[in-house]
This record gives sequence, structure tokens and C-alpha cells, in this order.
Amino acid sequence: MSYKQLSKEELLKVKQDAQKQYEEYKAMGLKLDMSRGKPNTEQLDISMEMIDTLSRSHAMVGEEGIDCRNYGVLDGIIEAKRLLSAMIECPVDNIIIYGNSSLNIMYDTVARSMTHGVMGSTPWAKLDKVKFLCPVPGYDRHFAITEFFGIEMINVPMNPDGPDMDMVEKLVSEDAAIKGIWCVPKYSNPTGISYSDEVVRRFARLKPAAEDFRIYWDNAYGIHHLYDDDQDYLLEILEECAKAGNPDMVYKFCSTSKVTFPGSGIAAISASKANLDFIRKQLSIQTIGHDKLNQLRHARFFKDFDGMVNHMKKHAAILRPKFKIVLDTLEKELGGLEIARWTNPKGGYFISLDTLDGCAKRVVALCKDAGVIMTGAGATYPYGKDPHDSNIRIAPTYPSNEELQQACNVLAVCVKLASAEKLLEEA
Repeated sequence: MSYKQLSKEELLKVKQDAQKQYEEYKAMGLKLDMSRGKPNTEQLDISMEMIDTLSRSHAMVGEEGIDCRNYGVLDGIIEAKRLLSAMIECPVDNIIIYGNSSLNIMYDTVARSMTHGVMGSTPWAKLDKVKFLCPVPGYDRHFAITEFFGIEMINVPMNPDGPDMDMVEKLVSEDAAIKGIWCVPKYSNPTGISYSDEVVRRFARLKPAAEDFRIYWDNAYGIHHLYDDDQDYLLEILEECAKAGNPDMVYKFCSTSKVTFPGSGIAAISASKANLDFIRKQLSIQTIGHDKLNQLRHARFFKDFDGMVNHMKKHAAILRPKFKIVLDTLEKELGGLEIARWTNPKGGYFISLDTLDGCAKRVVALCKDAGVIMTGAGATYPYGKDPHDSNIRIAPTYPSNEELQQACNVLAVCVKLASAEKLLEEA
């Protein structure tokens, strides 16, 4: 029965019952962590054979005759380009392979824009004001980059099919200080939604007032499906931008951080030739070349993109039960109570939970006191400020299934307790 239909006396009973159950969980001395979307040990183990693809008995020379132990090859060996271009859905000529982190590429891209502008434009650091659009709830590390550089962030609400494009179109067309927008277009962090074809096409047709406006298209979960027969499809943004006459308007990012080893993957940026030529000039000062042995290791382990797809099915088999534990528990404990709603993604790494307004911080604090660490309330919004204090990101991947079930039980009780407290305050 909906909590909103309960009398004050009934709410007091609900609170009393939830408090009793909560104290029982506190007494268990739990130490559980659902704060970050980290792969678990079982997921890391399925890539261990990659370590053996290079040894003293193997040639370290790539197919173009490059000795991968030595200096050189600024933008990546052809084997790695071919593999990640298939992963990110772009031509081989439109990609640069970096080191282990796409976040590092995004940071560098913003930093370069601050100091040297974008393809001849005024460096952002010399401008009075620089702004970014931030679809919310969104990825906290994106927001941390723009905040670090003193860039003003503007919230854009997320709809079930992507950002509010009416708002995006209006803002970018009217304000030349808006230089970019953060996007996680497929299995978005934290909601798990994927942008519709119409949303992608509207992005491609944007008419920004700033000539140096760029879409930061972080396709972090492009191949991270949970199901073989029920997957989201994402229209390819580079091709759509080219069709719309805006070939230079997008930077597209990806990595193998949640495909192989998060600390030892390979990452890439894909963009137009003009964008990549500009980036290479800076890159030639920054490095002589990234880790080609790791690029070669990945290419030999997967062999081709089909190998990567089959590898991701192993990940999915590990993660499906974890997502099911969360979703089943939320439905069993909170379904029909009208105190929370949550997403049911087909891929990615997160589930987004929305509590009653004003309850998220209280829920996270209660969880912490009971030994369950969640992502901080507000983290999915710029500056850590959720205007509704309602969104909580659930990261199911890292704990064991048994630990995850315990954590979800605690979370559900905390939501009940915080909701009863809130409704009683308002009664």
C-alpha cells in the first residue's frame, strides 16, 4: 500500500518497524561497498589469458613492421586502430589510440581547449565565461573535469530517450559561451537509458552560437549489453554530424576499461580529420607514443571485434544475476509503496534510484551507518548538488552476489525509514 495513503498512526508504525529492522542490520557489523562501478574479480579473471599473448617467445613486431618495444607511432598501431574503430563504430582513419583511460583523453581535450583553443579559436582561458551543458543525473567524473577548470555547468534534464533537446537546442543556439555538452549516450551513467535516433539526429543538427562548440560523446558502454537478445541500438553520431553538415562538432570517446583490465586497458578518441589533425599537433609535444605493447596485447587477445563481442557475453553472464538481485529486491521491498522509482537498464554498469524529494542524503547516511557505502548523494549532479535530493546511483558490479543481496536489503530498509520520517514531517 502506498505510504502516501497512510494515516499518521500507520506511518509511525511503519517507521517503528523499519527502525527495528535497521538496528538489526547495524548490529551485523557489515562492511559492504557499492560506491563505484568497478568490475569484480571474476570479471577480471576472464581476461587473464591476455597476459600470455606476449612473451619472450612471441614476436613484438606488429603487422606493419613496427617493433612495439620501441619509440614511435603517435596515434596507435594499426591492429589496435582496427579493433577499437570497430568497437566505437568509426573508420580506421578517424581514430587515435591513447593510453589506458578515456577519462584522461577527456581531461586532455578540455585542458587543450583551455590553453590553445579549438582548431584556431580563442583559448577558453582567455574568455570571460565558459559554460558546459550537463545532462542530469550524469557521470560525476565528467562534472569534476569541468569544475576543475572553472567551467560553469548548466543542468539539462534527462528524458527517457536522452537529454531534453528542446533545452539543448535553445541554449547552444543563443549563448556563444556554451562550448560543450557531456554525453553518455548508450546505457547512460547512472540511468542506463540510451539516446533515441531522433535525439542523436537533433544533436547532429545543432546550430551552436560558438564555432568551437563540441559534443563530448563518451560511449563508455557501447558494447556492454546484459542480454544477447534484448539490446539497445545507438545511431552513429559522427556519420549523422557529417550528414548534417557538422562534421567537426563531435569528439567520441571509448576504452576497454570495463572490457579487459580497468587499470591497463586502451582508450581512443574518434573525430573528424580536421579535429584529429589539430589534436595530433598537441599530442606530438605531449608524447612520443603510448604503450604499443598493450595495444598489441589487446589486438592479439581478441583477434577481431567478434572476439571482443564474445568476450562481452562472458561479462554479461556474470553481471545479469547482480542486476537481477538489485531489481528483484527493489520490487519486492519497495514496489507499490510510492516512495521510490528506479531504472531497469539493458546494459551498462548502474541502476538509478530516485527517492522522495529530500531523502537521498538521509538514505545514503543511514546506509553508511549500517556498513553499506553508496555513491554520495548528489554525485550525479554538477557541484554535487542534486536540487531534489532524490537521486542515488546503485553500482551492483563489485560485491559478491551474497554481499550485494545484503546491501540491497539494507538499502531498501533505509529508503523505507527515510521516507516514513519525511512523510511524518510533512503530516
